[in-house]
Amino acid sequence: MPDSASEHPLTAAIAAAPQPARDVLAGWHARALELEPRATEGVSYGLPALRYRGKALIAVAVTASGYSVYPFSPAVIEAAAPLLGDLRRSKGGVAFTDARPLPREAFDAMLLARRAEIDASLDR
Repeated sequence: MPDSASEHPLTAAIAAAPQPARDVLAGWHARALELEPRATEGVSYGLPALRYRGKALIAVAVTASGYSVYPFSPAVIEAAAPLLGDLRRSKGGVAFTDARPLPREAFDAMLLARRAEIDASLDR
């Protein structure tokens, strides 16, 4: 019988995080589900993540220097660049901290763009 962590890896990761990280992760998880209520929990590239239509949608993880958001698409990060200000980014993720938070509009743009990518790839 699967345990709760394997059935709900994102919920388990949030519960295991220390404060204030727990609140940060829970807040982005809740926002993601507001934007895409059909998203389900899973693991993508080793990260607890939300999935949509069987594909990796978005993940927010605690890192050594704060947090990173991973929309699983370099094109999505590039498209959101104007909303990210001077937050450090790579082709895979965007780093942020409690002192330099991720703008909500940037998170929304990344999630919605990733969802559109998934829809486009599956609806061809």
